[in-house]
Amino acid sequence: MGEENLLPNRQIILKNYFQGCPKETDFELRTTNVSTEIPHGSKGVLLKNLYLACDPYSCHLMRPQGQSRLFTHSFIVPGSVVNGHGVAKVIKSGDEELKEGDYVWGITGWEDFSMPGLAAYVGWNEICCPKKGETVYVSSGAGGVGHLVGQFAKMMGCYVVGSASTNQKVNLLKTELGFDDAFNYKEGDLRSKLNKFYNLKEPQGIHNLFSLIEKRLSLRGFVVADYKHMYPEYAEWAIKKLQEKKLVYVEDVITGLENVVSAFVGIYHGHNIGKRIVVVAED
Repeated sequence: MGEENLLPNRQIILKNYFQGCPKETDFELRTTNVSTEIPHGSKGVLLKNLYLACDPYSCHLMRPQGQSRLFTHSFIVPGSVVNGHGVAKVIKSGDEELKEGDYVWGITGWEDFSMPGLAAYVGWNEICCPKKGETVYVSSGAGGVGHLVGQFAKMMGCYVVGSASTNQKVNLLKTELGFDDAFNYKEGDLRSKLNKFYNLKEPQGIHNLFSLIEKRLSLRGFVVADYKHMYPEYAEWAIKKLQEKKLVYVEDVITGLENVVSAFVGIYHGHNIGKRIVVVAED
């Protein structure tokens, strides 16, 4: 294979499994070569990555297998390329359904060559089952999912309270995103702050599962991958709301593949406002 058929390809490699929050030293930047040739008769596709998403759930894919069975795509093992959701452009294609210049999205590698909102929509409309007039508390209200959930709740006619890790984020929730109130959970006592909105005299939490029956409570988790069939519905609804300027989507944009690790690690320390996106290349 001639050198003219190779392109330099920077990749982010997982060096070690980790416990707790990831560190920059758990990753390394490596440069390899990728072939631009598509084998004759194959449906192979060469993609140029444009945008990569920094999603908090990804850390669970970088721990020893067996610790979590929540996710539908493969775990990431040491020595392999980190992957996640991204947007890419088709450079070459052997698949008749994909043409050069097409844009695609899905799971892709953190490399030069190889979507948030649905979680908020499903969690709010399918799991939460809200009612007009209810008080809704959104933790991490300025995060990629939280800042959307709060706006969905306001559209429903709920009273919305959010918490965030900095006063700058609190101000964003109240002045830009329409939250009725918000507070910095790092300042003062969290329990007393929540008591202001919920009038909880002795907030004790749930000590046993029978409390779920006695208090008529619902406790339910979900994985957004189980609701992929709802993406067209969500996309149509969200685009309409954005066009009507009834929905604000906040992106925290970082430039450069070489900065994706620090961008990813930063979300576990509250450094992002809204959805953190890494620009790998301009179209």
